[in-house]
Amino acid sequence: MFKREKKKPEEVLSVPRADRRTLSHVPDPEHLRLKVDRRGAAEGLSDDGKFDFGSMKKLRGLSMRFEASFDVWLQRKGRSKKSRIKGQAIDISSTGILIELDPAFADQLIMEGGKYQLNFDIPPGTMPEGFESSVRLEAVIVRTFTRDEGDGSKQLIAFQFTRPIAAYLQRKRWGYSVYMASSLLFVAVGIIMLMRVESIIYFKYNILLYLYSITAAAFLLTRYFFGALHRDVPINQHYTPGVSIIIPCFNEEQWIHRTILSCMNQDYPVDKLEVIVVDDRSKDRSVEQIQKVIDLVHKEAERYATKERLKMHVLAENGGKRVALVKGVEMAKHNLVVFVDSDSFLEPTAIRHLVQPFQDPRMGGVAGRTDVENKYTNSVTKLQTVRYYIAFRIMKAAESWFDSVTCLSGPLSCYRKELILKHKDAWLNQKFLGQPATFGDDRSMTNFILRTHRTGYQDSAICSTIVPSDMNVFLKQQMRWKRSWLRESLRAGGFIWRKEPFMALFFYIGLIVPIAAPVIVLYNLVYVPIVHHVFPSTFLMGLLLMALLMSFAHLLFRKSKLWVFGIVFCVFYELVLLWQMPVAWVTFWKSTWGTRETPQDIEARNKKEARKNKNKKNMDMPL
Repeated sequence: MFKREKKKPEEVLSVPRADRRTLSHVPDPEHLRLKVDRRGAAEGLSDDGKFDFGSMKKLRGLSMRFEASFDVWLQRKGRSKKSRIKGQAIDISSTGILIELDPAFADQLIMEGGKYQLNFDIPPGTMPEGFESSVRLEAVIVRTFTRDEGDGSKQLIAFQFTRPIAAYLQRKRWGYSVYMASSLLFVAVGIIMLMRVESIIYFKYNILLYLYSITAAAFLLTRYFFGALHRDVPINQHYTPGVSIIIPCFNEEQWIHRTILSCMNQDYPVDKLEVIVVDDRSKDRSVEQIQKVIDLVHKEAERYATKERLKMHVLAENGGKRVALVKGVEMAKHNLVVFVDSDSFLEPTAIRHLVQPFQDPRMGGVAGRTDVENKYTNSVTKLQTVRYYIAFRIMKAAESWFDSVTCLSGPLSCYRKELILKHKDAWLNQKFLGQPATFGDDRSMTNFILRTHRTGYQDSAICSTIVPSDMNVFLKQQMRWKRSWLRESLRAGGFIWRKEPFMALFFYIGLIVPIAAPVIVLYNLVYVPIVHHVFPSTFLMGLLLMALLMSFAHLLFRKSKLWVFGIVFCVFYELVLLWQMPVAWVTFWKSTWGTRETPQDIEARNKKEARKNKNKKNMDMPL
């Protein structure tokens, strides 16, 4: 019998329509190109003619076009439904849509300037999160043309909406989402606080249990409170320090081209940004893909100095992610270095936002926000979408209030170069209980930085990343993260008490609560019902309210239909992920990744196969 190979899920991604220019967002150093959007307003200019990053971001959001494929029904204003015309969306933005007319309606009279009622459903993943919805909007034909293709000519119609889809959804759905989410958040917090007051009454029955209950609730609620207070360091247009982006790559041929282009295509001064890709001896076609992107970018106009700003280095042998990052830092010519994972994609303004906190000389590292790029692939990625957003927008934002972010995450983080070089030897040779620390590189470096400097978070510095869509890969990733969290939290516990007192209290409670959680859950859901014959309704209600807190916060900030997966994630966490913690207790010194071919993984696999062969040989021996 042959084992059937499991089919890999097909990733669902929103695909921006390709621009004619490879580096469309890079500022033109010679001012030969004036960027004007199709509504005729100079991009980035406020009403008084001054440069305004807020209006620039808004205009980009309005004009960003995405490839599309869904049915659209056109109804001439004032006509009956029987006169409707069917078309197929080719691309869509918040302000307009390009439609291919169905051949069955080719004889219909379509004229520029005509007003139509458009009816369509935007499928999940076509546009950014929150846009998946039914739409009924008036639009004006601004252009009609034919396109000759192999199977004949096709009639295309370009419509401009009378009002942007964003404004339409704000009135139809987003506004109600904000009111509903904020109201329900208020109710959930109130009930949680009442339940914790009740816990004080039961102190005499089990002081440890109810003390844990109050502590855990207070910890979570204060995280949401301080996360809501977070405000980014605003952009100072005169502050543009030199930045070197380091991209470590290992077997990432599928996504590396998009990562490199997103790093090069930044709205940042040409002479102050470079990108260095370090390949860790990939076994696939990653190096070939990197070279293709480099050749493509180098064809861009000389005024962008791409040959000096984009380079690749291939390591002599596979050394691991930390070795690749350190090599990139050593090659960097600027004083700030940004680490970007090879399957992460930066927004055009990410670097400009990310560097702003470094105006404070005491700031040693800053993390950006990481969203899930393949959120609509399946239920596994939808679970992670809500979790990622809350982990960054609430949890990291709360830590940033005290300038003590405990993990500058791998997808997008910025450091002072001299600090990386200062700690590189300890970082490269880090061991725990005699085993090399091969993963958790972001938490590990954060600990080195946090010991002497501040660490921050910029919510407006945004990247998106490809998360595991296969359940087995996801579980291995979570196991690896828990081991590194436990290892690095024990390290941080030795110095975090020197930080702001409230932050230190936060940290130690945040360390105790997850470690003790499996014991508390077993006690409430197994011991109490069996021994005392009491149904754990209060405990389950508490878990539900905590799940609702996550979901309603996501709904409030993102206005997305995915908010319900916050509840699903919490249930999944209690049933599955929580029980990885006891395993992490007794295996947190392990150095295997489980999802990539590191030297430690190869060694572990060889040992496992050797034991298997030895056992088989012993079984085959005659008695």
